[in-house]
Amino acid sequence: MRPDIKKRAERRLKIIGGQIRGLEKMLKDEKYCLDIIHQSWAIKEALASLEDLILENHLSTHIAHQFEAGQKSKAIKEMLAVYQSSKRVKGR
Repeated sequence: MRPDIKKRAERRLKIIGGQIRGLEKMLKDEKYCLDIIHQSWAIKEALASLEDLILENHLSTHIAHQFEAGQKSKAIKEMLAVYQSSKRVKGR
C-alpha cells in the first residue's frame, strides 16, 4: 500500500471509529431518531471515502502493475467486477 494512502486510510478509520462510538452513545441516550439517522449517513459517507482511498491505491499499484506486466485482460476483468459490485451495493 502506498504510504500516503495508508496514512489517510488509518486517519479515516479513526474518525469512523469515533463516529460509531458517537452513534452508540446516541442510541444509548435515546436521542432524536432523525439525529441518529443523520449520524448513520455521515458514517456511510466516511466509509465511502475510505473505499475511494483503497480503490485509488489499488488502481495506482496493482492495476498499473498488471498493465505493465502485460496482464491487461486481468486488470480489465478485475475493474469490471469492482464496478459491478459497486452498482449492486448502491442499489440496496
